[in-house]
Amino acid sequence: MAEHTLILGGARSGKSAWAERQASAWAAEAPGREVVVIATGEARDEEMRARIAAHQAQRPAGWQTVEAPLALAEALAAADGPQRLLLVDCLTLWLTNLLLADLPPELDLDSVRALQPGPRWQAGRAALLAVLPRLQAPVLLIGNEVGHGIVPLGAVNRLFVDESGRLHQALAAQCARVRFVMAGCVLPLQG
Repeated sequence: MAEHTLILGGARSGKSAWAERQASAWAAEAPGREVVVIATGEARDEEMRARIAAHQAQRPAGWQTVEAPLALAEALAAADGPQRLLLVDCLTLWLTNLLLADLPPELDLDSVRALQPGPRWQAGRAALLAVLPRLQAPVLLIGNEVGHGIVPLGAVNRLFVDESGRLHQALAAQCARVRFVMAGCVLPLQG
């Protein structure tokens, strides 16, 4: 079984840059190794397009990119291979995409007092947790740690924070290593 790494940190903490350095070092260890980036962000506006372009520009030219805003487990399974490392950037956007996909478009978010995880999120989370132990490739999973602050206002925000924390706990239980990145400094939490 491949060893996986969960990489957590805040926005602009350096977690993607650190993960990319780890992937580059892994690829350089032996000829024929490939890195596949599983990107979960969607370019829905100009700011997001610029963020995606900046991430793409800093990656080595030979890396492949697979876009998987919703079907993360399926993308991991399809990209798997013994000479590959899979870098997921990022879990937080994937969670957001699935939580929003479960909400009915007519829902008045200002009047909602509580929300439960929807079927698409539950199925996506279960599929991710099921596929990880079966992968031949090591996986670097990047996610934003958002549970350090106060409980946010709004049912959707609280659902997001709760599900993010639950996802990270479940992934940490399956990963050989967990790293926390802050100000570009890496703190080993596990492994």
